[in-house]
Order: sequence, then C-alpha cells, then structure tokens
Amino acid sequence: MEIASSANLPRRTANYKPNIWNYDRFESLSSNYHEEKYVREAETLKEEVGCALKKKQQDPFDRLELIDLINKLGLSHYFENEISECVNEIACIKNISICMHHYHHHLLYFRILRQYGYHVPQDEIVQLLRSHFEWGDKALVEIFEASHLEVEDEFLVDRAKAAISNVDDPPNYPTHWSVSWFNAKKYIKPANKSVLHRLAGLSYNMIQAHHQMELKAILRWWRNLELLQVLTFTRDRVVESFLWAVGVAYEPQYSSLRTWLTKAIVLVLIIDDVYDIYASDHELDHFTTAVERWDPSEIEELPEAIRRCFWTLYETTEEMDRQVQKEKGCKSILPHLKKLWTDFCKALHVEAKWYHTSLCPSLSEYLDNGWTSSSGPLLSFHILLGIGENIAETMAAFNSNQEIIHQASLIIRLCNDQGTSKAEVERGDAPSSIRCYMIEENATEEEGRGHMRNLISDSWKKINGLLIKTPATQQRMIRYVVNTARVANFIYQNGDGFGNQDRETRAQVLSCLIHPLPLISHLPN
Repeated sequence: MEIASSANLPRRTANYKPNIWNYDRFESLSSNYHEEKYVREAETLKEEVGCALKKKQQDPFDRLELIDLINKLGLSHYFENEISECVNEIACIKNISICMHHYHHHLLYFRILRQYGYHVPQDEIVQLLRSHFEWGDKALVEIFEASHLEVEDEFLVDRAKAAISNVDDPPNYPTHWSVSWFNAKKYIKPANKSVLHRLAGLSYNMIQAHHQMELKAILRWWRNLELLQVLTFTRDRVVESFLWAVGVAYEPQYSSLRTWLTKAIVLVLIIDDVYDIYASDHELDHFTTAVERWDPSEIEELPEAIRRCFWTLYETTEEMDRQVQKEKGCKSILPHLKKLWTDFCKALHVEAKWYHTSLCPSLSEYLDNGWTSSSGPLLSFHILLGIGENIAETMAAFNSNQEIIHQASLIIRLCNDQGTSKAEVERGDAPSSIRCYMIEENATEEEGRGHMRNLISDSWKKINGLLIKTPATQQRMIRYVVNTARVANFIYQNGDGFGNQDRETRAQVLSCLIHPLPLISHLPN
C-alpha cells in the first residue's frame, strides 16, 4: 500500500504550457561547418588576430579596443593567454592617465581592467560623472556600462542611472550582467570582410554545429527516460536547460560540462515541481530522507511518479560519477554530489513546509534558505567539475570561493522570484522574496520588486570585489560560476523563461542552436 493512501490525495497543478519544440527537428539538424576547410581557415585567421594582440608598440587603447571587440564577438577563448599578457602589460604602464585623451579611454581602461580582475580606482569615473559636460547618448551608455564594474562602497551605478535618464533608448541591463555568447551574434557582421568578423562568423557556426551534436545526444537521453508519461505535473524543458548550459560555457572543449549541467538542471526542475506542486508533506519527508541516505528503499511505498523521480536522480548521478572518474582520473565524487543534492532537497523541503503551514518567513529567513533552493551551489559544483583539469582543482575552487557562489546563487534566486512571483501567487505557492518583503515592510509589490533589484545590484558589487581578490589561478574557473547569474538574468528578465518558452527564450534557442550566421564567402577548396 502506498503511504497514507497517497493515490487518493488531491494533487496540485502549475498549469505549465506544453513543450513547444519538435524534437525530431533537432534530431534532423545538420551542418557543414565541421568540414576541414573551415577548420583550416579559422586557424589561419586566429594566427593573424593573435599577432595583432602581441604588438607591444601598439597604442594601449587600441589594444584594449581589440580585446573588447574580441570579447563581444565570442572569440576570447582562442586568445586567453595573449589577452592576459596584454592586459597585464597595460596594467603595468605607469602614469597611463597621461595617455588618456578622450573620455572613452578612461571608461575603456576602467571597464576592461576591472573585468580581468585588476583594482582600478574609481576616481576618474567619478570625475566624469561629476562634470557638467554635455554628454551624448553614446558616452552616457558607456558610463552606464563601466559603472556596473563597481565594488562595495562605490556608488557609480546610482550616479550613472541618473545620468542616462534622458537617453533616448537607455539600456535595461548592462553588458556585464548579460550572457556574452547570447549577444555575440548581434555584433558579428558577416558582410564585414575584416579578419575578426570573418573569424567570428566561422567560429560561431562551427561552435553551433558542435552544440547541435550535443543537444541531439541529450535529447536521446531525455526521450529514453520516458518520464513525461508518469510525471504529468512537471515541465518538459530539456532544450531550455541545454541553452542555460551553453550560456554558462559555450566553448567546444566543455562538452562534458554542458552535458552534466543540462542533466542537473533538468533534474532540478523536476524535483522542484515535486516539492512545490505534487507531493504531500509526508511524502516529501520520505523523499528527502531517501536522497540524504541515498537509499531507494525509502521510496518503495511512495507514488510511482515520485519513485521514478528518485530513480532518475539516483541513476543519472551515479552514471555522472562514473564519467567524472573516467575523464578526470579521480576517485568517486559521489559523496560530494549526494551532499549537494541533499542540501538542495532540504532547502526545498523548508519552503514546502512554509506552504503546508501557511507560514510567511522574514526576508532574511527566506534568503538564508533561498540561495540553496536556487540550486546555485549544486550547479556551481557541476560547472567546476567540467572546468577543472582534475578533482583537486575543482574542490579547491569550490571550497575557496563559497562567498562568490553564495552571491551568484542569491542572484539566481532573486531573478527567479522576479520572473515567477506573479504565477506563484496566482496558484497559491509559498511566498517568494517579493511577498516576504511586502508583508514584512507593509510595502507594495513594486516596492518589493525594487528592493530585490537593489539586492541583485548589491550581490553584483560583492562579486566584482571578490573576483579582484580571487587568485589568478582560480579566477578563470570561478567566472564560469558567475555566468549562472547572467543566464538567470536572461531567463527571468521578462517573466518566467522556463515556464513560458515562447518569448525571449524561444528566440534565443532559434538563434543560438538552430539558425547559423549567413556567411557570404569562404576560401576556395
């Protein structure tokens, strides 16, 4: 007999929209950008760009302009060493302000060097903001972009927002909070015959072809699970989960990372729906215990849907552990994965208990639990598993950067709440951060949303400052963790991009995963 005659329990529904994607279409995708002629051409173009970066006699601001464009075009992964050397050389130039003959030089120097972990004083930017010069729209947008590299106890963003209030088309979000790969396509101009744009176009299409192959494999895994016939209450969002993974790390060498991360996100969505929507409090007690003990016997008397959910988590995680051991040449990392899944489930269980007891926690209580229920720590570990050369490097980066992981996870939680709060209120879910603040402060919804935006901004300040203090050996790895906050900003910027696929999320899937750039010429065979 199932626990407490659970077969007869009333079950809630989130009324999620059905999946919009035709998986057969993804299975039929093909590309000729795997061909050797494109690989050879790209290698030739990379050599030319690398030589340009190494020209030490070049004006430092021309070199910074080149680095900025390389980043925007999605090419930085080809030139990591050259860019690092170039930025370091420029950072060592004494009295560089003497060479700054234009406001753009000040802003570019501040933004790029802070982006690469150098503590550049804010003084020059503050002076620009205090000046009474009649700034044009382009200059004001540049000031807005640079200001978002601020750290704690700096107030550049507030001043920049005031400065751009009269701009005709002010940006909603800074580039620093955005997913670089999702933006790359808009900067690439196929008609531009320069080396950089030709390389960018080739690279984009070659990487997209790589991603298509990965997505096909993930879809085969997902379809073979045949879960949706049983888990009728949950979302089918495997394509969006893969898009999230691509946003975190698009580079071809991180194929395993994207596979592991996509599967983890799919499981997060399913388990989140089990806790939020489907299971009773009593069933969740048993499910949480089963995860903590990693013991299938704990779920034997639970409904089939919950049993299938647990077994999918169990088998997928065990298989991932075997893959990590094989790829990294390490011992089992299963104890770490089990703890992170347990922490995640316990955090969801706390929220479920708030729902079942009609309790509204304080905002502080909510966020103390919410950064874990965001799945941020869990996803961060999967990311570092894929980035690290070995398990020792992964564990060192994970353990040494808990505060950055905390802040990135808070951003995920707060962005999620901004996008999903309205639907959650309508279906009577446990309170979100916005609702907690509204009740605690007797505030309006708009005031609550404004407060969450301020908290997101505060977390970005902390991340910026922490990255500057992070050892160079770990900076590159931990930046991929920070990308989770950027993807969350994209997914939830105009609502629930997981719940409703047919807006920005759909457009990005089509652009990023299906439609290649139309390149007008190529080298002869």
